[in-house]
Amino acid sequence: MNTKLIPPQATVKRLSIYLRFLNSLNKDIKMVSSQELAKRLAFNPAQVRKDLAYFGDFGKRGVGYSVKKLKEQINKILGLHKTRNVGIVGIGRLGMALACYPGFEKKNFKICALFDKQSKLLSPKIGDATEITDVKLLPKVVKDKEIDILILTVPVEAIKEISDMVLTSGVKAVLNFAPFKLISTEDVHVHNVDLSTELEFLSYRLNLIDEPAKIDPSESLYGIPTQLL
Repeated sequence: MNTKLIPPQATVKRLSIYLRFLNSLNKDIKMVSSQELAKRLAFNPAQVRKDLAYFGDFGKRGVGYSVKKLKEQINKILGLHKTRNVGIVGIGRLGMALACYPGFEKKNFKICALFDKQSKLLSPKIGDATEITDVKLLPKVVKDKEIDILILTVPVEAIKEISDMVLTSGVKAVLNFAPFKLISTEDVHVHNVDLSTELEFLSYRLNLIDEPAKIDPSESLYGIPTQLL
């Protein structure tokens, strides 16, 4: 029996970069080759072909990939053809900035609920949210609004307090910006984003200006060229 290979995390992240590039192409461009994708994105053509091969045979040798079909396939692979209901927990500066970002809706991520310590009416409304809801009501709102993803932008002292509530709320995925690592469970996938670590990595790269070393210019934490991060 054939076992389908699970693609590495870096491969999935590169799919988003391929899609971004394909969306930027002139509408008159109907086909694109792995060489062209690699050249424009500072990847290796073999890597591009290997990444896409995890999910199927989308191109023709010597011809390339149909831009339209490849965009459709990547959108489907990433689940972007479905609307994902999103709630944001912690409506400080970062939480509010994410809530107001118009790019999420274009990708079918629908901000439908905002949570903080106290309820508060919004003016104007953000997405489908007309108010900031008391975080104590989070499990009920997750169920009522069928929220798929929660984004956490709370301080470290608050994440410890609400983590159990978040992970047992019925939500399927969590994007955690708090400086406290949450662990995925059987029911909830957690992705932790540590901004301090990201800044430290950039500081390291800047330090190479003063202390040059031989490095691969396409090296990054995720296998993604740093110029695209």
